[in-house]
Amino acid sequence: QVQLVESGGGLVQPGGSLRLSCVASGFAFGHYSMSWVRQRPGKGLEWVSGITTGGGVTTYADSVKGRFTISRDNTKNTVYLQMNTLLPEDTAVYYCARGSSSSWMNSPRSQGTQVTVSS
Repeated sequence: QVQLVESGGGLVQPGGSLRLSCVASGFAFGHYSMSWVRQRPGKGLEWVSGITTGGGVTTYADSVKGRFTISRDNTKNTVYLQMNTLLPEDTAVYYCARGSSSSWMNSPRSQGTQVTVSS
């Protein structure tokens, strides 16, 4: 079955960096766009970033543009989210999801990893 297993969350100070990884299995990873989404405390799910099948096109929510970088390695069935210059408002549970910015909501996603930005 489809599995998305992520890692890399944790506690970081404002201005710091973290990299999230998500390993996929159970489907043809290279045939799907992938996204990262998050849920901030008391808020709904929010799309953060997406990447096309070959990695040639990446897109970002305005709130993270210029600070986050999405990438993928199709030989490892893995998608990454490099998060730099983290802000307290980036505190959230982060999920990787199969699909693009318009299709992730109805697709499988990972179990979630907590990212806390605090001094």
